[in-house]
Amino acid sequence: MMSSVKLSGVMMLALLSLAACNTVQGAGQDLSVAGNTIASEAQQAK
Repeated sequence: MMSSVKLSGVMMLALLSLAACNTVQGAGQDLSVAGNTIASEAQQAK
C-alpha cells in the first residue's frame, strides 16, 4: 500500500513536470525521467 502511495506521488510529479515543459524535446526528457523513476520504484517494491 505504501508503494502505491509513492507511485501516485511520482506520477503526480511527472504530470506536473510534463505540464511545465515547453517543447517536444523537453516532454520527451520529462517522460524519460518519469519512466525511469517508476521502473526504479517497481524494482524496489519487488
